Amino acid sequence: MDGVALTIITLVVVAIILIVVVLNVIQSSKNKKMKKLINNLEVQKNVLDSTPIIPELSKVESYLKSEKMEVMYNDWKERLENIKNNQIPKITDMIIEAEYSLSQMDYKATLYKIAKLEMEIYKVRTNSEFLLNEIKDITNSEEKNRAIITKLKAKYREIYQKFTNEKESYGDYEKIVFKQFEIIAKSFEKFELIMENNDYTEVSELVKTISDMLKHMEVIVSEMPSVILLATSILPKKIVEIGETYKQLSSKGFPLDYLNVEYNIDEAYKKIDDILARAEKLDLEDSLLELKVLHDYFENLFNDFEKEKVTKNVYDEANDKLQNKLSKINELLTEIFSSIDDVKNLYDLSDENIEELNNIKKDFDSLNDDYNVLIQHTNNNTFAYSKLTKEIENLILRLANLETRLDGVLDQIGSMREDEVRARQQLEEIRLILKDSKNYLRQYSLPIIPKSYFVELSEAQSAIKEIVKELAKKPITIEVLNTRVDTARDLVLKIYGRTKEMIKTAKFAEMAIVYGNRYRSNT
Repeated sequence: MDGVALTIITLVVVAIILIVVVLNVIQSSKNKKMKKLINNLEVQKNVLDSTPIIPELSKVESYLKSEKMEVMYNDWKERLENIKNNQIPKITDMIIEAEYSLSQMDYKATLYKIAKLEMEIYKVRTNSEFLLNEIKDITNSEEKNRAIITKLKAKYREIYQKFTNEKESYGDYEKIVFKQFEIIAKSFEKFELIMENNDYTEVSELVKTISDMLKHMEVIVSEMPSVILLATSILPKKIVEIGETYKQLSSKGFPLDYLNVEYNIDEAYKKIDDILARAEKLDLEDSLLELKVLHDYFENLFNDFEKEKVTKNVYDEANDKLQNKLSKINELLTEIFSSIDDVKNLYDLSDENIEELNNIKKDFDSLNDDYNVLIQHTNNNTFAYSKLTKEIENLILRLANLETRLDGVLDQIGSMREDEVRARQQLEEIRLILKDSKNYLRQYSLPIIPKSYFVELSEAQSAIKEIVKELAKKPITIEVLNTRVDTARDLVLKIYGRTKEMIKTAKFAEMAIVYGNRYRSNT
């Protein structure tokens, strides 16, 4: 038991020792890590303290020849003193506080103070860099701006040379453009004067102004010749040509009001005048684009004129075709409805046929009204031929549909007439067949004729009388008439076949008797 207790005590002591060692290692690691962060921040503070602001600011002292520069110098000096005397010492104090918290092993407070220290260093660094850049803008102004001006002068010479090569294309605006080049040249001279006087507060703004003027002149030299050519020559000629073409077509009756040509010509002249007025001030913003839009518009007008010419021919052909068809069909409908009572008396027309005829007449009247409205619009030059052509094509399509419907009704009426004529022809043929059957029967004096034959003969004769009755009726019911004709024809053909069969049988009987008598014995 004593051995077990001793072993347990030994293990507990070893565990405690290990825990203490581990805690010390962790604590030591934290201390080193935080100490390293604080040291790094102290290095950054030292870098801030050594920022070359003072040497740069001393360079500015030689440029203090204007009140504005003195004001700027005093402001920079005040800001630098604030950084050196207030902000950097504050960082030093914060570093000391962080180190103290770390020495007390107050890690939470240490981390908080390190975070605040990082923010403060970032703030001071930003202020220092901003101040240094402002000062360098002045101290490096001559070298930087001279490099920029050298490039701008090269660009100026390039643009001016292009202008000189195309002077004639500027017309009355040549002097205006040349004057602007003189202004830019004087700006270069002003730059040299500023540099001699070391007045660097204005040089950046002047360089920017020269750069902007050159960009503007680059646009002027590039677009001005095209603007002048379009505005003073090409477009005016095209507008005059458009106006003359418009008057010619209008005098010939072309409906061109929908194009608003006269109004758009007036607006185009106003726009051209405005562009030229702005060109005198070297303001070409969107001028070339606006002139190209006008040019494209008038080009499209020529296409519209040609389209109207072609469409008018199409319309005239369609109108002649429609007018002729309407005239013929109107005459036909007038004739049909003037004799509709006679047709009703002749044939038993169905209610559907009568209703369809009335509907067709109503639709044709509507079509005639629409056509008259179209002709009025055509005579009033209200709509373009392109639109009129679509309307007349719709009318032609409606007319074709109505023709199809009318042909259907007329085919039915014509079929009734044909059935009547055919029935009368077949009546005569049936009578001839029946007559031939009787004559054929009379040629042979048959001793006996079956009674059924006379019954069938009577039925055939009755059927013929029914055809006559149907033909005599007013109106004629074609379906009944066709039934009567078919019945009579079948009965008469049956009689005709029965008669031929009877005669044929009688002939065979007679021949048998003759041959039998010839070979009969005399005894």
